[in-house]
Amino acid sequence: MKSGQIRVTIIILILVFGLVGYYSYLTGKAKTDAKEAEMTAVEKILSRDLVSNYPPTPKEVMKYYNDIMICYYSDDVSNDEIDELGIRARELFDPDLQAINETGSYLVRLHSDIREYKEAGRKITNASTAASTNVDYYERDGHSFARLLCTYNVSENNNNYTLKLIYLLRKDPTDKRWKIFGWDLMENVDLTGEGAPSDGEN
Repeated sequence: MKSGQIRVTIIILILVFGLVGYYSYLTGKAKTDAKEAEMTAVEKILSRDLVSNYPPTPKEVMKYYNDIMICYYSDDVSNDEIDELGIRARELFDPDLQAINETGSYLVRLHSDIREYKEAGRKITNASTAASTNVDYYERDGHSFARLLCTYNVSENNNNYTLKLIYLLRKDPTDKRWKIFGWDLMENVDLTGEGAPSDGEN
């Protein structure tokens, strides 16, 4: 076989293997996408591995936390799923916040709050998180903090209103992950001081 024919054959083989590999990639991606499409919102949240795939920024931490919040009040969530979601939410808490929210008592309060919401015909329908550019960072007592606004649309007996909460996150000095340190209603927070938050957005 001539050298020219050998080169052509090699090129054809490379193209064939490339096409086969690309087809395999597309097929695998399609299967993954289809599997994810079949998962419920709760299953998608719980499928995330926080050990290897922890949210990298304060905004992403709050987006994940708010996804959990929305699921709490969905019509088809089970008590077992609320427990699993609550445990997952608690993993986003700063160690100091975890210390005052022991798992058992935290889940009892969580179920009570959700039950109260449902009995009042109240439901969180949407959550908006501040844009990355509107997250306020500052240092205090040797710790890094981030403060941002989250806005919740609440439906209650066919009436709609907005709830605004300010969240404070602290960077864990060991693993450098942002953890929820606390929160309060926007009207209770001094917005003129250090770390004053901007309006939230999706």
